[in-house]
Amino acid sequence: MKPAAACPCNSGKPYAACCGPLHAGAENAPTAEALMRSRYSAYVLNLAPYLLSSWHASTRPPELDLSDDGTKWLGLNIKRHQVIDENHAVVEFIARYRIGGRGYRLYEISRFVREDGRWYYVDGDLNPQEKNSA
Repeated sequence: MKPAAACPCNSGKPYAACCGPLHAGAENAPTAEALMRSRYSAYVLNLAPYLLSSWHASTRPPELDLSDDGTKWLGLNIKRHQVIDENHAVVEFIARYRIGGRGYRLYEISRFVREDGRWYYVDGDLNPQEKNSA
């Protein structure tokens, strides 16, 4: 991706000033929201090693196959970033994507933990509005 190009995470910043340094390992995400944005951008850019390294060891899959399934990521909307305490946070988001011409929404409330000054994705509840209405 060109450094001056807009970051895929919809922050409004250039990639080089947003998720690029995180993907390159030059710095750590300062907040759980920044990590969430960088993980979304990593899915857009097929950066499986970054996704695995930013996933907490307790829930990280042994591998991540991002082979081309035709997914086109369309946008990220952060609905809420809630700091629980200095080492725990929640990020609620909607990611839009298209596969084979059909549009989808991934709605998740994700949990993050900070260890040794670094944020990690732990897990999340998919489509929480469905669980609340059941």
